Amino acid sequence: MNFDFSPKVQELRTQLLAFMTEHVYPNEAVFEQQCQQGERWKVLPIVEELKVRARAAGLWNLFLHLSNLEYAPLCEIMGRVQWAPEVFNCSAPDTGNMEVLERYGTQAQKDQWLTPLLNGEIRSCFAMTEPAVASSDATNIEASIVRDGDSYIINGRKWWSTGAGDPRCKIAIFMGKTDPSAAKHKQQSMILIPFDAPGVKIDRMLTVYGYDHAPHGHAEVSYTDVRVPASNMILGEGRGFEIAQGRLGPGRIHHCMRLIGVAERALEAMCKRVEQRVAFGKKLSEMGSIRQDIAKSRIEIEQARLLVFKAAYLMDTVGNKAARGEIAMIKVVVPNMALAVLDRAVQAHGAAGVCADFDLASAWANSRTLRLADGPDEVHLESLAKLELKRLLS
Repeated sequence: MNFDFSPKVQELRTQLLAFMTEHVYPNEAVFEQQCQQGERWKVLPIVEELKVRARAAGLWNLFLHLSNLEYAPLCEIMGRVQWAPEVFNCSAPDTGNMEVLERYGTQAQKDQWLTPLLNGEIRSCFAMTEPAVASSDATNIEASIVRDGDSYIINGRKWWSTGAGDPRCKIAIFMGKTDPSAAKHKQQSMILIPFDAPGVKIDRMLTVYGYDHAPHGHAEVSYTDVRVPASNMILGEGRGFEIAQGRLGPGRIHHCMRLIGVAERALEAMCKRVEQRVAFGKKLSEMGSIRQDIAKSRIEIEQARLLVFKAAYLMDTVGNKAARGEIAMIKVVVPNMALAVLDRAVQAHGAAGVCADFDLASAWANSRTLRLADGPDEVHLESLAKLELKRLLS
């Protein structure tokens, strides 16, 4: 396996690091200040300003023209600041939705929705998970998509629709059943629903361990007799699972690499903190238990990064299906690793680690969601076990 990155990727990495250092890190406090002022669900001037600069620097839609392996180290850098991916138009769920439209959308769908998404003019959400069923098994999804002449009528309730709270959210990719009598994985379809369509209603914004993740957030949304043109169907009826698999593979790589960036920053914060603090007559950095935490964290980060690189490499070279074991592995390993490193960093910061003075508490809350998003640990472990049994016993 060759993880040597091309000069193009190395140059992009250098440019991205420089941009983060010059523009993103110095404006973290500005972001927080603007986010707290007045109405929280609003467009933040600092993000819009940096988006203009990033686009001018050629650091825009980086995910679109790079392989999974090439994009991975860039994703890690952006992941060091929770809101940074949007600056480069590389934030979830927009990246996944753009990839769906690029890969499966009609030309009309691309013109209407993909182009403004690529330009960073609008945001989007992905409507899949439902509050009434265990959505870790997507065949449980109950929302309906019913053909009515040259239209479809949609009814259902979705939640954890990330980005739905953003005032620029204009389109949802919605997964529901078009034919409950079809084969198990042919019942579901995906369709485009304009967010201003009659019958679409944000019922509430959800919190994550008390954080609302404004200005984008995660919403519970009801769809009541929503009518959209039949041309809004993506790829065709019964193709929902096919689209989901194409969408989720790269998305899992992106999530995992961003979490590695989170873990790296947490380790840096821990090292700085323990070097500055004195207890019982010596620096915390001189204590054996702290040193062990630092060493364990470095080992775990390096292991996780290499496993993600392997998964990305296999996705690029042999395809998502052949790489499904490695994808399952990283989806379990990386969130748990990031949470462990964050927890050690919190412990090293003492009481300061659990308050908003540092980013550790909110980073932990956000990272914890990744043990559920794109499939919970248990689903991936089950899939991996099946692959191993088949490989070893067949």
